[in-house]
Amino acid sequence: MQREQLIETWLQQVLPQQDFKINYLAGDASFRRYARIQLETTQYMLMDAPPEKEDCAPFVQIASYLSAHGARVPQIVAQDLTQGFLLLEDFGDQLLSTVLTQNTVDQYYTQAFRQIIQLQTIAHEAQLFPQYSAQKLTDEMRLFDQWLLPALGIDLSDAQATMLQQSYQWILDNLKHQPEVIVHRDYHSRNLMVLDGESVLGVIDFQDAVVGPDTYDLISIIRDAYVQWLPEQVAGWVDQFYGMLSESAKVGRSIEQFRLDAEVMSIQRHLKILGIFVRLYVRDGKSGYLKDMSRVMWYLRQELKHCPDLLALQQFVEDVVMPKFEQEYGVYQAITSEQLAQAGATV
Repeated sequence: MQREQLIETWLQQVLPQQDFKINYLAGDASFRRYARIQLETTQYMLMDAPPEKEDCAPFVQIASYLSAHGARVPQIVAQDLTQGFLLLEDFGDQLLSTVLTQNTVDQYYTQAFRQIIQLQTIAHEAQLFPQYSAQKLTDEMRLFDQWLLPALGIDLSDAQATMLQQSYQWILDNLKHQPEVIVHRDYHSRNLMVLDGESVLGVIDFQDAVVGPDTYDLISIIRDAYVQWLPEQVAGWVDQFYGMLSESAKVGRSIEQFRLDAEVMSIQRHLKILGIFVRLYVRDGKSGYLKDMSRVMWYLRQELKHCPDLLALQQFVEDVVMPKFEQEYGVYQAITSEQLAQAGATV
């Protein structure tokens, strides 16, 4: 039986004697898909996660836990983990990315920061939130040399491979000293929702949450792969977030150290994203993310300038990677204050 038929049969069971319409929505980077379920007086969101491709159990467990601790995540109305169906509270269509302008960003980001801080205060159950291990962090960075570099036709010499390994290790050495908290892992403008009648933002796509460095979610939003702000704005948000941290998170950690921590975390994330976007295209046939490659690379190049200990990696990116990268993905023109004033952010 086709999954559409299975979904309709299941909905008839969980919504007995109710007329409903199913409207399937555009897909994302995963194997999950979503549909809006319209009833006469209300609507829900259906998550369709084929069990052989996706496991709904982490979503259910983490959603329940986070909700019980005050995080604004969708309520689960019904579930069938065997078939891979979830019926969820519908957060609507207003992605944060669609309302960000130069006039609104400070207000929305301040609220987003508050919700990160709140998330970081939640006790992390080891059974629910795996450790963001050194191996996992390394595997993510290695997507850069496993997917991006081959796509550019770059074969590493032994010296270059050693340099990358040493650079990854330096990054890890910094990250392991950062306070560990619950990390959403994809906390950006397309995973936050503006909710009708609520001052808090709805948080989605949290099923891959882990316990890891406390700068991760911050840089996910202020250095969003899909939107860019002026460097001085971003620097101001880093300082603002530092001021919102608990005193325990600041012990032995000056604001200068926190700024460096944010830069290093950004480098790790953007090395990963560059590899993931190429993988989505080469392996999964999803080309929509390629248009954001040049922005992510621009971020990485700026961040490397603030880490003198990664000079060898910076030179490799500039001298070896960029000539071929520009041919393949183009050159990103950094947003200007004039452009922001006229049109908001480049979402």
